[in-house]
Amino acid sequence: MTTGFHFWDYVIFVAYAILILGVGLWVSRDKDGHQKNAEDYFLASKSLPWWAIGTSLIAANISAEQFIGMSGSGFALGLAIASYEWMAALTLIIVGKYFLPIFIEKGLYTIPEFVEKRFSTNLKTILAVFWIALYVFVNLASVLYLGGLAIETIIGVDMIYAVIGLALFAAAYSLYGGLSAVAWTDIIQVIFLVMGGLVTTYLALNTVSGGEGAWQGMLAVYEAAPDRFNMILEESNPEYTNLPGIGVLVGGLWVANLYYWGFNQYIIQRTLAAKSLREAQKGILLAAGLKLIIPFIVVIPGIAAYVIVNDPELMAGLGEVGRLNMPESGSADKAYPWLLQFLPTGLKGIAFAALAAAIVSSLASMLNSTSTIFTMDIYKQYINKNANDRTTVNVGRISAAVALVIAVVMAPLLGGIDQAFQFIQEYTGIVSPGILAVFILGLFWKKTTNKAAIWGALLSIPIAVLFKMGSLPFMDQMGYTALVTMGVIIAISLMQNKGKDDGKGIELNKRVFETSALFNVGAFAIMIILVALYALFW
Repeated sequence: MTTGFHFWDYVIFVAYAILILGVGLWVSRDKDGHQKNAEDYFLASKSLPWWAIGTSLIAANISAEQFIGMSGSGFALGLAIASYEWMAALTLIIVGKYFLPIFIEKGLYTIPEFVEKRFSTNLKTILAVFWIALYVFVNLASVLYLGGLAIETIIGVDMIYAVIGLALFAAAYSLYGGLSAVAWTDIIQVIFLVMGGLVTTYLALNTVSGGEGAWQGMLAVYEAAPDRFNMILEESNPEYTNLPGIGVLVGGLWVANLYYWGFNQYIIQRTLAAKSLREAQKGILLAAGLKLIIPFIVVIPGIAAYVIVNDPELMAGLGEVGRLNMPESGSADKAYPWLLQFLPTGLKGIAFAALAAAIVSSLASMLNSTSTIFTMDIYKQYINKNANDRTTVNVGRISAAVALVIAVVMAPLLGGIDQAFQFIQEYTGIVSPGILAVFILGLFWKKTTNKAAIWGALLSIPIAVLFKMGSLPFMDQMGYTALVTMGVIIAISLMQNKGKDDGKGIELNKRVFETSALFNVGAFAIMIILVALYALFW
């Protein structure tokens, strides 16, 4: 057995790269007699149909942190990590019904722009700076690091060259074409992502079953490691601090999910670019449906790797190369790249293209959203208020390039992190509770004042740090931080306005939240499936 790439693997991967670059540059071209303006570059001319929105949401979300980080968590703690995916399906339905109608009605480019309309320019700027720092130093850097780790493990290319290669690939079409290039190539990326992910899952399970197929492999994995299929961890479980039992269902994971899917620029930007609200909601529903199958692509391979590594007979069948780059305690994130080494020629190219699709699509999405926030909320606000469309688009490209360079420098510094998915969640969780508190109260409580929201956003960081210094699981820290921050905002708002409505409070009525029969039926079906999954794996 050999682990390297062969001729057909390279052919498949190069064909994938040419296809993505070709489509990205083709949809990015300037139409005859029309120069690309800000709406074209940052919101894809507000022309995205539901199927492009749904697939692009998944492509932006599923990245190295899922394929590698979540597989690593599957190796380390099992199916419980799938709560991030399955609860995201329910979160998407909430976002589609209750958040999206308000955002689209206000014609937003960016999430900080909503903050300006509801509160003030000062708060918008504070949150814009938060987001830019988070995207560059945590999200972009970690995705590049994990992608580099995968390439280094599978092909043997040095980490720094792998990171630079991924950065240049993402930049090649996303910097030029903006959201149009990102969203339309994402449709292709998702096909590779799902197909390659399923191939890896099938072959991992087939290996466990000794060639008797994926279903027998699944039964064998469950029999060998039944503890890896508990969705709700006991307090005695060593991974309880990462996923604190029932607190996952009723606590901090809601903070992470509502923040990520509802108020995260590089996710919500796709829905803001929809042809209409109904089209955006159908796209949300498609993404929620796809979320149900993602754990079978990104978590199950990690559990299968755990079983293989701990079975001497299976390891003997892999030969000496099975010992190379083997995942173990303290290096769980090697699980997925390690599995890819053993795929047959050709299939290895498809699986690697899937991994690259996940990495590059997320990089492109984060770059576009970072440049959108910087250009629309910082540059046009403070540097050049009268910037024309050409200048605005060029600044967007330059700011994305600068963000990418910083992330490339930062990425190798993340080396040595075990379970990078948990690292990303933990450090995002310092910022997200305060942002969530500001948005939830700003959307649904008319008494929320600008002064209270600013104090809440600023104090949420030290509040989060104080909770972090304790021994609480970080997911509980997020939940408590969000609740305390909401309490601060409510108290200051009541003291400031003596219980009266704020002048910028949003008027809401039942008609705003009406959804189509298709959305209602689809949402109900997804909720039934979620109940069944949790009942099966409780």
